[in-house]
Amino acid sequence: MNTDADPRPLHLLRTVFGHPAFRGAQEDIVTHVAGGGDALVLMPTGGGKSLCYQLPALLREGTALVVSPLIALMQDQVAALKQLGVRAAFLNSTMDGRAVNACERALRNGELDLLYVAPERLMMPRMLDCLAESNIALFAIDEAHCVSQWGHDFRPEYLQLSVLHEQFPAVPRIALTATADPQTREEIIRRLALDDARVFISSFDRPNIRYTIVDKQDARNQLLRFIREEHAGEAGIVYCLSRKKVDETAAWLVSHGVRALPYHAGMDAESRADHQNRFQREEGVVVVATIAFGMGIDKPDVRFVAHLDLPKSIEGYYQETGRAGRDGVPADAWMTYGLGDVVQQRRMIDHSEGSEEYRRVLVVKLDALLGLCETAGCRRVRLLDYFGEPSTPCGNCDTCLEPPQTWDATEAARKALSCMYRTGQRFGAVHLIDVLRGRATERTAQWGHEQLNVFGIGAGLDEPAWRNVFRQLVALGYAEPDHDAFGALKLTDASRPVLKGEQSVEMRHLQPRKGKAARTRSAALSGLSAAEGGLLDQLKAWRLEQARQQAVPAYVILHDRTLAEIAALRPGDMNALGMVSGIGAKKLERYGAALLELVRT
Repeated sequence: MNTDADPRPLHLLRTVFGHPAFRGAQEDIVTHVAGGGDALVLMPTGGGKSLCYQLPALLREGTALVVSPLIALMQDQVAALKQLGVRAAFLNSTMDGRAVNACERALRNGELDLLYVAPERLMMPRMLDCLAESNIALFAIDEAHCVSQWGHDFRPEYLQLSVLHEQFPAVPRIALTATADPQTREEIIRRLALDDARVFISSFDRPNIRYTIVDKQDARNQLLRFIREEHAGEAGIVYCLSRKKVDETAAWLVSHGVRALPYHAGMDAESRADHQNRFQREEGVVVVATIAFGMGIDKPDVRFVAHLDLPKSIEGYYQETGRAGRDGVPADAWMTYGLGDVVQQRRMIDHSEGSEEYRRVLVVKLDALLGLCETAGCRRVRLLDYFGEPSTPCGNCDTCLEPPQTWDATEAARKALSCMYRTGQRFGAVHLIDVLRGRATERTAQWGHEQLNVFGIGAGLDEPAWRNVFRQLVALGYAEPDHDAFGALKLTDASRPVLKGEQSVEMRHLQPRKGKAARTRSAALSGLSAAEGGLLDQLKAWRLEQARQQAVPAYVILHDRTLAEIAALRPGDMNALGMVSGIGAKKLERYGAALLELVRT
């Protein structure tokens, strides 16, 4: 692309990308990197990270090399850039030898503005030799948190990327991520040799996402109710911990009328690719997946992300929930959470490979996530505080919308802890609740627990209330799962002051959530009259046909918000259409006449 006529960032932003102005620190980052400086950029998903290296790529001489961890991300980014008239390409394992040779030749000849490549391929001697024979404008390292050995998405090949600084010291580098606590930031800087880089930290807040965490009672029916009441017919992602649960949940949702597809590493590659393509290119598909799905998914209109199992850390939770609402339109992060989740995660940590220090870090990260789940305060305040960002109550999470009540649970906690002690710290919550409530079963008789002085002392609370107590005892650190006895709970040192009556315990009440008013995408893109809504439907139908013809996701053609703006403004000529956000020069040239015809008719 020839940018010599007017290389100013704002001009390119308007004419190429169709955006009228920069957001946040974008302009400072672009100017710094285009001028040859290194940068570490922390910016939330949907905050415009890609522009921070795509614009400098067009402002600098040569080709920008973008290190990207997933094939799906590369292909979507390249398809979107080609729509804008940018000379972009990717190198990955899906290409045959002839296509690889052609791409490498284009790189050497200076015929590319951006080239996306996986870290494994980048480190191959052949690729490094090719770079040495080419004019490289900059290196962009996307998903830079993958370099952290303590992180949730660690990829060993990222550790080798410091070679770029050693072999190409004059080429600027920009590392980008949406997920990095202070410890991870330091690790990124150290491992990628970015000691002299400017660090740009945008707000981690995603104000359009509403965070909700509910007590797990009947998880699948809770999920179905949430989808039907708030996101019927809309795209979403449901995360489960195991492959078996993914398959079962997807099939169950389908049987209840939800267009759901499974996705996990145990499926064959063809099925995974087919399900991912359907999710990206069709309307209203729900993917049920393990965390193998999602990184690099550029779909902007995901209206909800749901977790049926507890993630491992706040970083993982933030990264996964961040896949909702990339278009800035209201979206939901919804999760069910129960004692079984805590026991399962602690057991996985205790049996994980790695050093004692590594396991300690995992426990600290899990405890921080439990604090988010159990807080009676604003979820967003707790979430942002983890990343070192002060904030005030948001008014857009479940604890703000329906503040939970707390109660003095000291007596209940002492009874529960005493029951654990009297039964030998060898049993899980189900049996302990039977003992506390005085419920005679085969097991209580077998172990002689009906003779204990704790048998029946908790009859005043029902079973859900006791489950809530045990869950919070573990979350608060008074009890912990015993990794040598599956599901068993044992006392911690912190429980002693409670048992001795020296310390009180406050807990959140178990309370059923009231149903919320449905907040669908059509309402979220609202303000449209019936006629404008009809035009929007026609614009979407036209876009879908274009996407099918070009074999790309619909949002690569134009985003929902761009179509909604066209429907609302009804531009009458090319100049007016060119002022719509998301309509750059190339898209105006390519689609302008068809869009204006739709508006006229």
